[in-house]
Amino acid sequence: MNSYLKRRIAEGEHLQQDFKFAINDSKKIARSLTAFANTEGGRLLVGVKDNGRIAGVSSEEEFYMVEAAANRYCKPPIAFEPHEHKIEGKTVVEIIVPKSDQKPHKAPTRDGKYKVYVRVKDQNLLANRILLKVWMREKKSAGTFFQLQEPEQILLTYLNKKDQYITHSKFTRIASISRKKAEKILVNLIVLGILEIKLTENGAFYCLREDQKELDDLDSRPLPGEIKSI
Repeated sequence: MNSYLKRRIAEGEHLQQDFKFAINDSKKIARSLTAFANTEGGRLLVGVKDNGRIAGVSSEEEFYMVEAAANRYCKPPIAFEPHEHKIEGKTVVEIIVPKSDQKPHKAPTRDGKYKVYVRVKDQNLLANRILLKVWMREKKSAGTFFQLQEPEQILLTYLNKKDQYITHSKFTRIASISRKKAEKILVNLIVLGILEIKLTENGAFYCLREDQKELDDLDSRPLPGEIKSI
């Protein structure tokens, strides 16, 4: 048995790996390709069932379906590296997608609208507006400046509770600010590495980064003050 493929299949589906029994919809595959490219890169193993059993595929047909997905239904197009593996008399096609420096890439939803997907654990989820703004800010060379004022203090005090999460809407309510202002603050704190975003099927949640959770004394922060992200 192909030892490389055996090791990969044994890993199961995860952040950087997805199994596909077959490819019969290039638009659906485009969502997987963009999710990998927008996150940490990854691989598709085509001809493998969700439970890891090998079904095999027609390599030539699968390649053309992936090529159509990458070039026709991914915007901008996504580069990929195909490999063919023979195992147990069957063919498994491996599609390697590198992490992209051209993100965000978009792919069509089921209703044909082009949206940005990201990979979260073993799922492809839609990126939200705040994450997209974080990416835009990260591409800029200029630093991020902002004053840590009352809304930021309210947010950080709330999040300093053990394993505490908050939504955009809840932050807006507890700080009594507009959604636009709350969004700007969340983007700033994520870009500065103070907060992180957790995307789930039920929406987006925000929490302190792991290395920030140990900072229980908010008085040690510059309040108010000017913070710069290099």
